[in-house]
Amino acid sequence: MVSYQGKNIVIIGLGITGLSCVNYFLAQNVIPKVIDTRLSPSGLEQLDERVIYHLGDLNVDWLYEADLIIASPGMALSTPELQLAAEKGIEIVGDIELFCREVNLQTNKKIVAITGANGKTTVTTLVGDIIKSAGIKVGVGGNIGQPALTLLQQNCDIYVLELSSFQLETTYSLHATVATILNITEDHMDRYPQGLMQYTQAKQRIYQNAKYCVINADDKLTVPTVNHHQCVSFGLIHGDYHLDSQYQHLIAQQCPVLSTKDMKLIGCHNYLNALAALAISDKLNIPRTSSLATIASFQGLPHRFEQVFEDNGVIWINDSKATNVGSTEAALKSVVCHGKLFLLLGGDGKAADFSPLIRYLQNRNIEIFCFGRDRNLLAKLLPDNTIVTETMAQAIEIIAQKVEKNDVVLLSPACASLDQFKNYIDRGNQFTQLAKQYGHRSGK
Repeated sequence: MVSYQGKNIVIIGLGITGLSCVNYFLAQNVIPKVIDTRLSPSGLEQLDERVIYHLGDLNVDWLYEADLIIASPGMALSTPELQLAAEKGIEIVGDIELFCREVNLQTNKKIVAITGANGKTTVTTLVGDIIKSAGIKVGVGGNIGQPALTLLQQNCDIYVLELSSFQLETTYSLHATVATILNITEDHMDRYPQGLMQYTQAKQRIYQNAKYCVINADDKLTVPTVNHHQCVSFGLIHGDYHLDSQYQHLIAQQCPVLSTKDMKLIGCHNYLNALAALAISDKLNIPRTSSLATIASFQGLPHRFEQVFEDNGVIWINDSKATNVGSTEAALKSVVCHGKLFLLLGGDGKAADFSPLIRYLQNRNIEIFCFGRDRNLLAKLLPDNTIVTETMAQAIEIIAQKVEKNDVVLLSPACASLDQFKNYIDRGNQFTQLAKQYGHRSGK
């Protein structure tokens, strides 16, 4: 175990990740200080009574006296107080860095590191299921599920981590056995004022010291920017792992290995997720028959292009996790609609450029409903085919009176949800409830 004895440690952020950091240090009899800019942060009631804390703003005296600062992923390194701390020579890391330092001390432990603008949770979960099905002890966490530091208690053989760009910014000791950037599209531009390349640079950190890199043959931004000879690729029709021209089979190294008809996942973007998971699993030397069996039976995750209701020939799809433009692009490319497509867009766009969606909206039988904070901005994409409402519920009430047999209602908002909902899960759950409430009256 890495020793932090005698260190003055300050943790910023008291959510589930912050608490995992507190407990990590307490296990070493090192008592950190905690700062949270919120006045009533979640997790405060679970904080060990030995730990002193400061709420409401950043306690600069604590920061500048620290030997080590553990920053929450939500705290940008560009924050002036952190910039000054860095200039003073104070080390600033995140929980993933603490985790990697520990794993690096252990022999025969592997890390799979997965990032991307879209699909990373699906691929992370699927890879975890594949490894578990092969009888190998696996821990899955990071940006989803359990914080990485809590996985150390499970003594796993392989750790599968979903990593955000925010987490990668403060990670320096990652030595992944397999690392992948699934795709790069605009996201979190409010956090990356220098634009897409700044965001890409953060993502590219995942490849540092990786043994194998899994790249997207259709997205040049996923290719390592430094020379890396151990690369394998996946893509729609190009790459070591791809689909046939009719999208009917997964092809691995020129050999058809699984019919898409035998998969529970639907949509081309999900077939790509499956290809990426298979490429990763092959590099881990998981028996391919085991991997393919798990891929075939994998049902996907809630709120990710999930068919939640069908009645009178009308299909309702919950893609609430589409919190950025790229994810909505993927949904629009994958949706199969033999009637009219009713598309729900809206929320907080996080300063993103919505214009890439236009090519997927034009020249199709579509009606768009825009709601939430950026509804008027979204309505400019295809104004002649758009209705603006304040809320999603108002939009669905109108849609339910219009839909007919063979139509599809798709919630794929291209925006974050926090302007009107607790999170994307709350948004998706409300959509599902409204679909069932109104859907049985529609399509007649």
